Amino acid sequence: MALRLGTSEYGGTFYTQGAAFAELFNRGRSEADRCVVETSEASIQNANMLDRGELEFGFMASNWIGRAKEATPPFTRRIALRMVAPANAGPMFFVKLAGSPIQSIADFTGKRIAIGTKGSGMEQHVHTIFGALGISFAAFTPVHMGFDEGADKLITGEIDAQLQPPIPNRVMTDLSQRADVRVVPYAAGQLEKVLSEVPFYRKVTMPKGVFRGVVEDIAQPAVINVLVTHERIFEDIVHDMAKAIVSNLDKLPEMNPLFKGLKDLFELLRSKGAAAFEFGGVQLHPGAVRAYKESGWLS
Repeated sequence: MALRLGTSEYGGTFYTQGAAFAELFNRGRSEADRCVVETSEASIQNANMLDRGELEFGFMASNWIGRAKEATPPFTRRIALRMVAPANAGPMFFVKLAGSPIQSIADFTGKRIAIGTKGSGMEQHVHTIFGALGISFAAFTPVHMGFDEGADKLITGEIDAQLQPPIPNRVMTDLSQRADVRVVPYAAGQLEKVLSEVPFYRKVTMPKGVFRGVVEDIAQPAVINVLVTHERIFEDIVHDMAKAIVSNLDKLPEMNPLFKGLKDLFELLRSKGAAAFEFGGVQLHPGAVRAYKESGWLS
């Protein structure tokens, strides 16, 4: 029976990453044992489908996996997820027009900020980041809208800043060509405070020129996107997927630029052991542990 890998909407971050993982996994396998990529509504739906036995693997943002494990809303029951591998550390960042008076996140008071659609994962990230910084939602005007609409409203001046999902993404590329934009930096000490309080974020540097408007290297928080499975999935299946990933850490960035930096995430296994990948208290699947020990990443 074909193995099913839940991703996101067609062409989305998880979809393109899943296509690369499936391609590597499928090499040399019979048609009946191949992995097929399935579209979905991403993290939450993938977890629920894993729970129902409708998937063998699924992509999730790491901020959701602990909630699935503990049945914290939006999850209504505990899901026995197991970690397979990280996929990337994706920076989340606010953009503004270059002529805006906003100098840093500290200047958001009284401003109109597009934070994604109501109840979305992006809105949850804003709650998490601003909660760590002590910024109340009453201090600014949160505007709920999708990325395309938010980009349009930023250009017309109907909002002051917009939260953007990890790059590369089509909306940000298009926005940067249509308008002179800048990434909003954090004020002194703010980013360090977020990173110290939120275990599923990592500090990443968006390099100068990564898109038009990034005029200097700038540090931002990044959420770790991960590939997960369920505890019921056979060890050999998970081993083969993890082995396909870990054996191609140099190849994957050539297949998809989103994987740039993936090898750096694996380096943490050497110093922190399996805990480096066990976000939200979700353990590595035994099949993944075996693959990483065989390849020398885990002792």
